[in-house]
Amino acid sequence: MLKPIAGAGSADTYRVTSAAELEAVLPSMRGVPEASCEEYIEGEEFTFDTVCIGGKPAYENVAQYLPKPLEMRTLEWVSPVIITVRDMAQAKLAGGIELGRKVLGALGMGDGFTHMEWYLTPKGEAVFGEIGCRPGGGHIVDQMNYTSDIDLFREWARVSCHGKFEADATRKYNVGIVFKRARGQGHITRITGLGDWLRMCKGWVAEEKLLRPGTPRRNWKHTLLSDGHVVVRHPDWDEAYKMSFAAATGIQMFAE
Repeated sequence: MLKPIAGAGSADTYRVTSAAELEAVLPSMRGVPEASCEEYIEGEEFTFDTVCIGGKPAYENVAQYLPKPLEMRTLEWVSPVIITVRDMAQAKLAGGIELGRKVLGALGMGDGFTHMEWYLTPKGEAVFGEIGCRPGGGHIVDQMNYTSDIDLFREWARVSCHGKFEADATRKYNVGIVFKRARGQGHITRITGLGDWLRMCKGWVAEEKLLRPGTPRRNWKHTLLSDGHVVVRHPDWDEAYKMSFAAATGIQMFAE
């Protein structure tokens, strides 16, 4: 993986498998002052997010990227899906959570937000790919708020100013966000499948913020937010997954 030292959202990030491929992508990175080249990791990709007081998590979150961010930024037809995990006690997440907590101590974390990204390899190993002393982007804090019916922006301020976290951190829902990309270029002309999806999901839809017809289409390479998003939540992971991917495949946007 060739990637910027300072970057976000897989921008200016490339997978290279030979010296020839490396030479081919270097011209695309002329605006990047410093980059790293590191091993490509196979596996599922997750986040580990915290709000810390004195380096100890007062709130923790794990979300799964479906597919991995590099694929989200490489394939235009993909509707990126991110789902927060309600049940963080499951065994498959234990290694990533343990490693993330150790990172907080090793780097001397104080008060505030952190956002990390890690891979669960086919062998069950947790490997970290990003560590940031900041909130995650792409509305992930909003997802975390919907997960626990909480206001983490308020709690972040409370932690920063008073060293206290007072909200109930109980995890109630798996929360999926789906970013949509219109087909074509220019202005959004129509949206199909939205009504059927809303009826299917009934009371589990938390947000529907797709760009409306007449709005210029966004450059999907410049922003994960693409041409708007929908958010759905459910206590059961399988249901949240099903509704998220029903939006990913069933809702279509068109531009001319």
